[in-house]
Amino acid sequence: MKRFRRHGHESQRDKHKQDLYQFNKTVEHGFPHQPSALGFSPSLALLAIGTRSGAIKLYGTPGVEFMGLHDENAAVTQVHFLPNQVGMVTLLDDNSLHMWTLRAHNGMSELLEIGRFTLSGPPGAPPSVTRVTAVLAHSSGELLMLGTEGGHVFVVEVPGFRELEENNISVENVQNRIPEDYVGRRNLECVEALHENPLNPRQVLIGYGRGLMVLWDLDRQRPIQHFLCTQQLESVWWMEDGVNILSSHSDGSYCQWTVTGEDPQTEPEKQETPYGAFPCKAISKIIQLPSKQGPPFLIFSGGMPRASYGDRHCISVIHSKFHEALDFTSRIIDFFVIREGENHRGEPSALVVLVEEELVVVDLQSEGWPVIQTPYLVPLHCSAITCSHHVSSIPLKLWERVQAAGAQQNTHYSRKPWPIIGGQNLSPDPPQRDLLLTGHEDGTVRFWDASGVCLYPMYKLSTAGVFLTDADPNDNMNQGSEGEWPPFRKVGCFDPYSDDPRLGIQKIHLCKYSGYLTVAGTAGQILILELNDEAAEQMVEATVVDLLQGQEGFRWKGQARLDVREEPVLFPPGFQPFALVQCQPPAVVTAIALHSEWKLVAFGTSHGFGFYDYHQKNNIMVKCTLNPSDQVTMEGPLSRVKSIKKSLRQSFRRIRRSRVSMRKHHATNAAKLQEINARLEAEALQEMELAPVQRKIEARSSDDSFTGLVRTLYFADTFVSDGSHSTPSLWAGTNGGAVFAYVLRVPSLERRAEDPVVAHAAKEIQLMHRAPVVGLVVLDGKGTPLPEPLEVAHDLARSPEMHGSHHLLVVSEEQFKLFTLPKVSSKSKLKLTAVDGSRVRRVGVAWFGSRTDEQLESSLVVLTNQGELHVISLPSIKMMVHYPCIRREDVSGIASCVFTKFGQGFYLMSPSEFERFSLSTRWVVEPRCLVEAPLQMRPKNPSSPVHRDQPDGVPTEHRNFKRESEGYGVLQEIQKSLEGDQTTFLENNRKTKPKGNMLSNGD
Repeated sequence: MKRFRRHGHESQRDKHKQDLYQFNKTVEHGFPHQPSALGFSPSLALLAIGTRSGAIKLYGTPGVEFMGLHDENAAVTQVHFLPNQVGMVTLLDDNSLHMWTLRAHNGMSELLEIGRFTLSGPPGAPPSVTRVTAVLAHSSGELLMLGTEGGHVFVVEVPGFRELEENNISVENVQNRIPEDYVGRRNLECVEALHENPLNPRQVLIGYGRGLMVLWDLDRQRPIQHFLCTQQLESVWWMEDGVNILSSHSDGSYCQWTVTGEDPQTEPEKQETPYGAFPCKAISKIIQLPSKQGPPFLIFSGGMPRASYGDRHCISVIHSKFHEALDFTSRIIDFFVIREGENHRGEPSALVVLVEEELVVVDLQSEGWPVIQTPYLVPLHCSAITCSHHVSSIPLKLWERVQAAGAQQNTHYSRKPWPIIGGQNLSPDPPQRDLLLTGHEDGTVRFWDASGVCLYPMYKLSTAGVFLTDADPNDNMNQGSEGEWPPFRKVGCFDPYSDDPRLGIQKIHLCKYSGYLTVAGTAGQILILELNDEAAEQMVEATVVDLLQGQEGFRWKGQARLDVREEPVLFPPGFQPFALVQCQPPAVVTAIALHSEWKLVAFGTSHGFGFYDYHQKNNIMVKCTLNPSDQVTMEGPLSRVKSIKKSLRQSFRRIRRSRVSMRKHHATNAAKLQEINARLEAEALQEMELAPVQRKIEARSSDDSFTGLVRTLYFADTFVSDGSHSTPSLWAGTNGGAVFAYVLRVPSLERRAEDPVVAHAAKEIQLMHRAPVVGLVVLDGKGTPLPEPLEVAHDLARSPEMHGSHHLLVVSEEQFKLFTLPKVSSKSKLKLTAVDGSRVRRVGVAWFGSRTDEQLESSLVVLTNQGELHVISLPSIKMMVHYPCIRREDVSGIASCVFTKFGQGFYLMSPSEFERFSLSTRWVVEPRCLVEAPLQMRPKNPSSPVHRDQPDGVPTEHRNFKRESEGYGVLQEIQKSLEGDQTTFLENNRKTKPKGNMLSNGD
């Protein structure tokens, strides 16, 4: 019989979907991957970072963030703000210049690209003539001076990017006015630096690579004075008295020159090599700022003795009798100094340093020059991230205790407030307190405040103290040896090295109601920790669990287990370990589950699973899931190369066996043989984890490697033995499509300390297609997922419905199957791989609600190996919506994804950045901010002396170029068009992120 759709019902269903689901990528947390340029606007108090991938990111006061992306896939090499304006110019390594502005729309600002430009030289000229090497954003705000590789200086009007040919400074014009003996000795080479006279903007200092510096008069188009250096020039700095100039050089020296007007000056007033008579590396940048507290601050990067410390990344700060070489663990990109006062002309207050892996801000006004804690741009990857765990709606008491523990760890930070305070954060206060826990390769777990736009560090837990490692507990990386020269001091928190890779954290589970935490590692270690507000000295006893249960014929070829300290260990306030389970063989822990009400922890590896009673500190049960063919599981992660070779050999042997079998049985033709061979080769690549693979549902062989690997563990109070009495139970799913269920007898609260917890096997399910089981969920009588342990006891969830029939939802890589309990009979299923070839990689339960209705619905959120997100209804297991999210080639990004309880998620878009996304219309966290133009974008009287702001905050007295008023009119017209015409610029800048509202519950 032919069926017709009821259009009214379909439209109502579609409206329901629109009310609940909406996909947005909202904010990027962490530190930009591969930064390449740094800029700062004193008038806007905004920081800008460009990256090698062409991204440009702006930051102000916490919560004020903007992100743009150049269309060109080229690195950003320089970023320059136009003085006293909301404009910014970027230079890419493809030699293109781009103009950006912050446009106000609906009460919020957006970052938009409004123009682009590339210098064009005369016909037949080599590329070096127009290859830009230095940029000066003139204090007039209307001109860019562009120094090139060929030694020319081009003058370009902004924001229209019109070249003013009559104002260009050619290298021939400069050479004709230099003493002949100097020109004969050396070529000028590229323009290394352009610097404006802080007292007279009509004078510009041009620094050439071979060492020549020329003071140029822009009005008369001629040089005023030449400074004849003999060393390769790296940078110049014009002191704010307008008389003295500093130049730094490739031999680790710097020189001081005096502007006298007498031409030429062949010898500097002062020349010094800060770090000795031996050959030194170049001083790449130097600045000097006056101080009312005594001598000026001299700050420079590089200059280290080449033989002894040539591999160090240092910035030296010298003030009065204080001298420190700040030692960073990654390459220095750039730095600047923030100064006090409304016009940023006061005392130097903070040194901001961008290095390749972090942003470090040093307080220059407090004793010892301590580091200021950054509220954003924190290096998530200070040690490589190995796993993540998100916990929503943290109770206030637990939140405050974690905060207090973290505050005691941060006493070495400066108490000064964050100095970059541009813009207004218009986002409302977060509706709830959320934690993101990240496990790291060095055995640490970091707690982040993930409630709002900024991912703020709260607390760090280290598990290394429990074990004997090569690390020295008394080693303080922040202190150099007394009397050491240069006077090094380690700064920053990026530390890519791990003392022992076995310490790496693989799984985390936090109970927000009880304060119990479980972390599991690479060498089969499972630690159970409890939050303590005071320091405590205690021993941690290990319980060794043999997951092989004495099976013969297996020999572990992987790493040895970690040795536990046999003496008491002093643990600081915070989470302190009180129990340790050590799996044998010490393979990577692949799954854990914590039930704090029953005080049980379940754990699984590639060899089996078990669970532990941390109240009585004894192991309850062990189940070996090892298949006789799982020889690869005996080799461990440190034998990965052997595993790959072995898996390839096994795959090709299967290919050969399949060919022989086909010849013997003559059951198929050549096309079928080719199809089978392609499938087997694809499976071999999948074992190597090189890329996602599409495959239709077919029964997998039990001979496949890792079939016994435990993928998921789940505690549930449900009906296992009969339909009238619910019992505690543990469910385990394996890589071979098996599900094991165990019934638990947990003693009453009064007898919990004396009577043992007893477990016995109750059910076993084997999926016919043998696909890995990646998730297990029990639904109550109303089709709602069971609440978390202690959630009902804290009146934060209703009691599960125990009168209706419960169901077990088994999520495999290839399909979703619903079973009735306790009979475990199949009720319904939803196929995924058979439809589109994708496989489930991540799964979680989330709650969705509309903006107008307080009622919440539970759904299943799924991420596939194609990078697509699916929302599946419960209990009907029907596909509701799906969205593309992550590139399918980004295997690490897909593997790192973690879902929240309310329809949001995080994944690593790079080793140092989390991308945050939302599937919910109700819960969205994204920047909502406004940046207004400075009060006086232009002086009322162009001829009157005014102060200008540069990244160094130097005051100037300036006059305007002859085309000043005309250029200002152009700027005003562009700004008016931006305010009036939204669509054109949004279409042209589709790669910039629109800013929306942060919606809270009930908004």
